Amino acid sequence: MAKAKANTDLCKGCRLCVANCPKKAITALEVVNKKGYEIIEVNEELCIGCGICYKVCPDYVFTVE
Repeated sequence: MAKAKANTDLCKGCRLCVANCPKKAITALEVVNKKGYEIIEVNEELCIGCGICYKVCPDYVFTVE
Protein backbone atom coordinates (compact mmCIF):
# COMPACT_ATOMS: atom_id res chain seq x y z
CA MET A 1 0.00 0.00 0.00
CA ALA A 2 1.21 3.51 -0.82
CA LYS A 3 2.36 5.75 2.02
CA ALA A 4 3.26 9.43 2.21
CA LYS A 5 6.89 10.28 2.85
CA ALA A 6 7.97 13.76 3.94
CA ASN A 7 11.22 15.56 3.23
CA THR A 8 11.13 17.80 6.28
CA ASP A 9 14.15 19.81 5.06
CA LEU A 10 11.70 21.44 2.60
CA CYS A 11 8.90 22.02 5.15
CA LYS A 12 8.02 25.64 5.98
CA GLY A 13 5.47 24.79 8.67
CA CYS A 14 2.32 25.97 6.90
CA ARG A 15 0.34 23.01 8.32
CA LEU A 16 -1.91 22.66 5.26
CA CYS A 17 -1.14 18.94 5.27
CA VAL A 18 -2.10 18.63 8.94
CA ALA A 19 -5.42 20.40 8.35
CA ASN A 20 -6.31 18.37 5.25
CA CYS A 21 -5.25 14.81 6.15
CA PRO A 22 -8.48 12.78 6.36
CA LYS A 23 -6.92 10.19 8.71
CA LYS A 24 -5.05 12.69 10.93
CA ALA A 25 -1.85 10.84 10.05
CA ILE A 26 0.20 14.05 9.93
CA THR A 27 1.05 15.92 13.08
CA ALA A 28 2.92 19.14 13.77
CA LEU A 29 6.09 18.87 15.82
CA GLU A 30 7.89 21.42 17.94
CA VAL A 31 11.09 20.53 16.11
CA VAL A 32 12.71 22.92 13.66
CA ASN A 33 14.50 22.05 10.44
CA LYS A 34 17.72 23.62 9.12
CA LYS A 35 15.78 26.63 7.83
CA GLY A 36 14.23 27.30 11.26
CA TYR A 37 10.69 26.13 10.46
CA GLU A 38 8.68 23.81 12.70
CA ILE A 39 8.15 20.54 10.86
CA ILE A 40 5.60 17.76 10.57
CA GLU A 41 5.66 14.00 10.99
CA VAL A 42 3.75 11.30 9.08
CA ASN A 43 2.38 8.34 11.04
CA GLU A 44 2.75 5.59 8.45
CA GLU A 45 0.37 3.29 10.33
CA LEU A 46 -2.48 5.79 9.94
CA CYS A 47 -1.56 6.94 6.43
CA ILE A 48 -3.74 5.51 3.63
CA GLY A 49 -1.66 6.95 0.78
CA CYS A 50 -4.48 9.17 -0.53
CA GLY A 51 -2.06 11.89 -1.71
CA ILE A 52 -4.01 14.85 -0.34
CA CYS A 53 -0.89 16.05 1.50
CA TYR A 54 1.02 15.93 -1.79
CA LYS A 55 -1.69 17.98 -3.52
CA VAL A 56 -2.03 20.72 -0.88
CA CYS A 57 1.66 21.21 -0.03
CA PRO A 58 3.05 24.37 -1.66
CA ASP A 59 6.64 23.35 -0.90
CA TYR A 60 6.75 19.85 -2.47
CA VAL A 61 7.52 18.19 0.87
CA PHE A 62 5.67 14.94 0.08
CA THR A 63 6.05 11.92 -2.13
CA VAL A 64 3.61 9.01 -2.09
CA GLU A 65 5.43 5.71 -2.46
